[in-house]
Amino acid sequence: MLPARQTPGHLAENVMHFARVLRTAGMPLGTDRVQLALQALQVAGFESKRDFHAVLSACLLDRIEHRELFDQAFVLFWRDPDLMGRMRALLLPKVQLKEGATPPPPENRRLGEALFPHQPNQPPPSEGQDQLEVDAQLTWNDREVLRKADFDTMTADEWRDAQRLLAQMRLVFEPLATRRSQRAAHPGRADWRATLQGMARHGGELWDMRWRRPRDKPAPLVLLADISGSMSRYSRMLLHFAHAIGHAEARVESFVFGTRLTRTTRLLGSRDPDLAVSQVVRAVEDWSGGTRITTSLHEFNQRWARRVLSSRATVLLISDGLEHGDTQRLSFEMERLHKSCRRLIWLNPLLRFDRFEPRAGGIKAMLPHVDRFLPAHNLQSLAELVTVLCQPGTAH
Repeated sequence: MLPARQTPGHLAENVMHFARVLRTAGMPLGTDRVQLALQALQVAGFESKRDFHAVLSACLLDRIEHRELFDQAFVLFWRDPDLMGRMRALLLPKVQLKEGATPPPPENRRLGEALFPHQPNQPPPSEGQDQLEVDAQLTWNDREVLRKADFDTMTADEWRDAQRLLAQMRLVFEPLATRRSQRAAHPGRADWRATLQGMARHGGELWDMRWRRPRDKPAPLVLLADISGSMSRYSRMLLHFAHAIGHAEARVESFVFGTRLTRTTRLLGSRDPDLAVSQVVRAVEDWSGGTRITTSLHEFNQRWARRVLSSRATVLLISDGLEHGDTQRLSFEMERLHKSCRRLIWLNPLLRFDRFEPRAGGIKAMLPHVDRFLPAHNLQSLAELVTVLCQPGTAH
């Protein structure tokens, strides 16, 4: 077998750069897997792209959730003739986007940054000018501005920074007592079993008492997000929020609705938030389309309420409430949903306007059946939502 350095042409450099692209996009990848891929290519050969893809995926992948990112990167990296030619010609030190070329879709932002790194053209500083190296990606003032920026008006860079801040947000949930108990360090309920076990270790003498306390668990959450044309930008960020909650400690069930209701709990199960949200966007057929709030709530109440709701669950409803159908049916479905959960919180981006008034028929029909009516248009409103979720709520 030939060593990896004797791979014909620039294939070894190409494979190593492809691994760097995957690593930059968020996929954990060690140098041992790159060496294994180069050795496997010597055995499998280079007869077809299908075999080439199979060899690289077998050597570089170790988790099923990374397959989608790998396939997208493989298509962009190896199948673009112009990109392929430039990479081979330059021995692939970096890949730059040609002027006029179309970047990857929004759901592949991290992959797009890995393939096409942004390099602003800045003039070099003069020799006599003092250079200050300060890590000021997001200063305190920038964070405050970003916290108050509307999701619908954010640029691509602001959107990525908002996702990072959202991932760093400290999530605290309302603790609910259960029938089970756990060991405690402070006096309370006596743990006689552990106490007797301790006495047996010390010859039957009582050295210290063991205690127990009720075990707490976070209140379950159910997310109902409107993905119509006017709500898609806000719902996308709320899906990132639901992903962060689901991977913290709370049990989260998520649904999206436009003209129909779609369960997205399993799609948000991926550890990578970008991949999880992109899976939701591709799986939902009516994304950024019309909206039928009454029909979607009726389907949820009839099909899913008994499966995912309980008397302890908190429901987060994200919608602008602009329903053009029968408002009496909408009021009935909202009342039914309200009675099926512990508390119902309505998040409406229209509350970002100072002069907002509930004049629309759909909003008037929904408003009497909610416990809290809150905005959801920026990071500050989501931080306030976390504060509300950690407060004790009362069952109606």
